[in-house]
Amino acid sequence: MTHSHRRSGRLGTFIGGFTAVALAATGLFMTTTGSADAAPTAQSAAASVPAHAVTGYWQNFDNGAAVQKLSDVPADYDIVAVAFADATTTPGAVDFTLDSAGLGGYTEDAFKADIKAKQDAGKSVVISVGGQNGTVSINDSASAANFADSLYALMQEYGFDGVDIDLENGLNSTYMSQALESLAAKAGSGFVLTMAPQTIDMQSTSGEYFKTALAVKDILTVVNMQYYNSGSMLGCDGKVYSQGTVDFLTALACIQLEGGLDPSQVGIGVPASSSAAGSGYVAPSVVNDALDCLAKGTNCGSFKPSKTYPGIRGAMTWSTNWDATAGNAWSSAVGPHVHGL
Repeated sequence: MTHSHRRSGRLGTFIGGFTAVALAATGLFMTTTGSADAAPTAQSAAASVPAHAVTGYWQNFDNGAAVQKLSDVPADYDIVAVAFADATTTPGAVDFTLDSAGLGGYTEDAFKADIKAKQDAGKSVVISVGGQNGTVSINDSASAANFADSLYALMQEYGFDGVDIDLENGLNSTYMSQALESLAAKAGSGFVLTMAPQTIDMQSTSGEYFKTALAVKDILTVVNMQYYNSGSMLGCDGKVYSQGTVDFLTALACIQLEGGLDPSQVGIGVPASSSAAGSGYVAPSVVNDALDCLAKGTNCGSFKPSKTYPGIRGAMTWSTNWDATAGNAWSSAVGPHVHGL
C-alpha cells in the first residue's frame, strides 16, 4: 500500500490555473448571496460529534510517516477516518483489510477494541472510501445498493460510526446520494457522514460532488475540502486565490457556506506537515486565522466574508500519522483552537 494521499497533484495543478479562467468566463463560481445560517439540518449526525470538531485520517499502511495504532491518535481528534476501504470485484462494493504486517503486527481484535475505546471517549471512527488510488464507481441503482450494503457490513463488523467519501475520480450525485441515504437508513441514529472533495469539486453547486453534498444535507456531518495539491482557484467573490494562504482557505470555504451547506457542515482540510502533501501546506496558525476569520471576522487576510459563520465545524488533516511524525504539532495547535471556537 503506497497511498501518499491524496491525489497525485498533477490533476489539481493542471486544472487549477485553467479552472480559474474557465469558471470566471462561464460564471460558474458562487456569488455571495443567500442565507447560510439557516437552522442545521443534519439532525441525524452523531450526537457525539462536537459542534466544533477536528477530523484526522489514520493510515492503514506505512508510507514513511509514523506508524500508529488507533490508540496512538491524540484526543484532539474528534473524528478519525480510517484510510482506506478498497473496491472489490463487485460493482460499487467495498471491503477493508487491516494491514497488520505493515502496522507492526496490529491485530484485528486490537483494532476493534481501539475503535470502541475511541467511541467510549466520545470520539467517532469512520471508514474512508477512496483516496488518491481508490476507484469506486456508483453509477446505477445496483452499484448504489452494493455500496450501501458493503459499508453497512463493515460498520457492523468493526463498529465504525459511518463513512467518509474521499473519491477523487469523480462521482454520480444521483446514485451516490441514493447509496448514502440508504446506508444512513440502515445505520440509524448516530450515523456520521464526512466528505473530502478536492477544491475543483466544490467550485460550483452544479458540480457532482457539491450536488451530492446538498442532496444528503439531512444526514451530512461535515465536508472537509482538501485545500492542498491544488492549483489556483476562485473564491466566492470571483477573484483568483493561490493555495498556501489564509485567503485561499476563507474565500473558497465561502463558496460552500453561501452555496447551501450549513456552517456546521463546513471544515477546512489541510496537510499536517509539508511532507504530507505535494503542495498547499500552511502553518497551523494560518488554519486558526482562517477559522477566526470565518467564525468571527478577525485575523482575515485580504478577503473578508460579508458575514460571519460562528457555527463553522472545524478542520481536518491528512494525516494523524504525518502529524505524529512532526511531534503532533498540528493537532496540538489546531485542536484547542477549534474546540475554543
